[in-house]
Amino acid sequence: MPVARKCLRCKKSFQTKPSFVKKGWGIYCSSVCHYADARSGKMVACNICGKETYKTLKNLKVSKSKKYFCSKSCQTKWRNAEFIGSKHANFITGESSYRSVLTRHKIPKVCRLCQTTDARVLAVHHVDKNRRNNKVNNLIWLCHNCHHLVHHDVAERQKLMVAIV
Repeated sequence: MPVARKCLRCKKSFQTKPSFVKKGWGIYCSSVCHYADARSGKMVACNICGKETYKTLKNLKVSKSKKYFCSKSCQTKWRNAEFIGSKHANFITGESSYRSVLTRHKIPKVCRLCQTTDARVLAVHHVDKNRRNNKVNNLIWLCHNCHHLVHHDVAERQKLMVAIV
């Protein structure tokens, strides 16, 4: 025969087994009420998507960046945006990072001369011909054909300079 009890936390009526009462159990109506006091952390907003997520006191204390995330995918988005270039652990010189510079700055993948949009044939051109200058204003997308012509034909080079300005 079930025994009627009141939850210690929420004061809701519930029924439990007499053997549970004998053992000292049957105090809370659910596991949510039982473990409510055990949660000593707090709810924080995800740094990327804003979704509320629970973090324990230990997680709050040991965070180096003091940024909190709801999932590994949100954390990865933040890390991929934060640790780029010289901040990346494997960064050496950055001479070959020009494609990612244009992609990160959301420069549309379109050839500046012939307007080709096929990403398979696009290359990055350094306007001042200095391959170490990977600033956004020095990089443009050109298809392989236009890129070759710009490097080897004076008329095409002049056409590009007009298109840039």
